Parts: sequence; C-alpha cells; structure tokens
Amino acid sequence: MAEIEPVADKVTSYFYALLFVQHPDLRALFPASMDAQRDRLFKALLTAAQHVDNAEVLTQYLSQLGRGHRKYGTQPDHYPAVGMCLLSALSRYATSSWSQETEDAWVRAYTAISQIMIDAAAENEAVAPAWWQAEVVAHELRTPDTAVVTVRPDQPYPFLAGQYTSLETPWWPRVWRHYSFASAPRSDGLLSFHVKAVPAGWVSNALVHRARPGDVLRLGGPAGSMTVDHSAGNGLLCVGGGTGIAPIKALIEDIAGHGSRRPVDVFYGARSDHELYDIDTMLRLEQTHPWLTVRPVVAIGPGTRGGPATVTGQLPDAVRKYGPYREYDAYLSGPPGLIRSGVEALVGVGVRAERIRHDSIEELVSTGD
Repeated sequence: MAEIEPVADKVTSYFYALLFVQHPDLRALFPASMDAQRDRLFKALLTAAQHVDNAEVLTQYLSQLGRGHRKYGTQPDHYPAVGMCLLSALSRYATSSWSQETEDAWVRAYTAISQIMIDAAAENEAVAPAWWQAEVVAHELRTPDTAVVTVRPDQPYPFLAGQYTSLETPWWPRVWRHYSFASAPRSDGLLSFHVKAVPAGWVSNALVHRARPGDVLRLGGPAGSMTVDHSAGNGLLCVGGGTGIAPIKALIEDIAGHGSRRPVDVFYGARSDHELYDIDTMLRLEQTHPWLTVRPVVAIGPGTRGGPATVTGQLPDAVRKYGPYREYDAYLSGPPGLIRSGVEALVGVGVRAERIRHDSIEELVSTGD
C-alpha cells in the first residue's frame, strides 16, 4: 500500500484500462464520463483490504457495498474479472514489495471481500428491488440554487429518518449522487430531498434547474447510520450546515412521532441569512414542540430571518458558545469540512466521540456510488 500510494492515479488508470479492454461488456455498467467514478471502486477495494483482519467492520462495510452495487447491474460472475485486473494493476506498480506471498495474500483477501459482497447482494435481492422508480410530484425553488424535490416511488420504500439514498436522473445515466431524506417516513409514501446546485455538479444542477413534476428518477436502497435510538433518553444536539439541515429535520419529525420529550438543540448554519432556506419550517417546528430549540447561525451577518436567536459566526464556534453538552447524543450533517471541524467542536463541548453520529465521506463510499 505504501508503495502504490504515490502513484495511485496510474494504478487506477491501468486497472480500468485493463478491465475495459479484457471485459468490454463491463463498460456499460459505468457512466459515460469516468471523472467522478474513476477512483471509487478502486478505493473501496483498498479500504476493504485494509480492514481484512477486522471481521465485524469488514462485513458491515462490504455488505452495504454489495447491496449498493445491485443498482449498477453487478452480477457474481463480474467479481473474478475485477479481481484479476486488481492484482495485475497492483503487481505492475508495486514491483519492490510484490512476491508470491503477497499475491497469495491478496487472492485470499479479495476472495473474502467478493464473497461477502455477493452474499449480501443475494440476501438483499430477496427483500428489495435493485432500484426504485420515483416520479417527481413537486419541485419548489427555495433560492436560485436550492430546491426541495418531492417524489413518489413506484413501490413502498422503507427507510429510517436520518438516512440517505443514492439518486440517478434521466439526464445523466449511471451517474448516482447521495441525498438525505428531508422528512421522516410519511403515511402517503412520498419522499423529499433538499438539493443545492453546485458548480459543475451534473446531478444537482439537473435536479434544481431541470427537473419538473412528471420526470422519473431512480433511487437506490437506503443507507446510513445517523438514526435515533428511541430506547435512550439522552438529549440530542443536532448540527446541520446548508442542505445538511434536511436529515436533521427528519430526525425531529421522527422524535416527535415517537412522543418523546427529550431535549433537542439544533444549530442550523448557512453562509448568509438568505441561504437559511428552510428556517421558516424549523421555527414552526420549534413553536410546536416545547422540547426543541433552534439556533440559526450565519457566517456573514446580519441575520434577521431566524429572529433574535440568530448567531453570527462559524457553526462550530456557535456550538462551543452554548456548550457543554456532556449527556447528549450528537448528530452532524453538512459538507465534509463541517464534518471535520464539527466533530472537534462537539468533543470540545463534552460529547463523547462514540455518541457523535454523521455519515462521513468514508461511509458514503460504502453505498457503492
């Protein structure tokens, strides 16, 4: 691993070139442009190999990966082809450390990896489709680049508040992106997502600027561990930045639906007052539930939409200002930079590390996207 890390780009390029030359039928499983996809499969394989001696972590990670790959049309007989190309790429670029012993170890590791994924996919196939068709029934533009998109799946879609799914649009086939559910499960079966169009974001721009009622999307299965343990009575500290408020809103609805009286503190952050696109919803929830406190945070003031409780500054600093939260479970959702700085801030206000839940970039790899 240390030998190939400095030349990871070359290893990845060689791996895919070999895969598509030797097995051209597999090219159809991947998007037309490989820019976003190129290193994901390879990184997932290496991540799995690094955890090969930790059976519990490995099985959890690979089972999710195997279930997630169903939406691509992955079949059991594809695994040997990928394994052979992986070994060829590693042996070509790890010349100093490669030996028969090394190869035998990688064969054992990949055999274990692929079998866990195959078994998880087969088990999942018995209870769930590879994907759901979902018709857009509502599209509300909250800001020029943020939309609330509501869809109706073609069959029941089981998920938990706080989870996310992978989503494909008809305009970019085989390009999947992750979006959190913006509500708890609803009696009418509808699903909502908060989407911000990002520069050069194919899927996000299509969903914000192009999607309209009647369009049909595809959804992968639900994933993510940012869910509430309703058997516990701890307070909840929720930190959501930008569209990261979507799963936080879902968690609040979930807690309310269970009749809980647990104290819930929400820090809702955005760059400016204008970008607090869902603040009205959050304040209505606060008025409805006496156990809920909502604190809007804007990086650039002034902030008026959130009322007098609005804090000006960075989201982690606002959390520090109101701590400590020693007996709380914490939920963190937003851009990768916020996840990193947010975890540090939460630990700093007394939240134990094992009580902090977020869907990290590493976990998102496990959906097979």
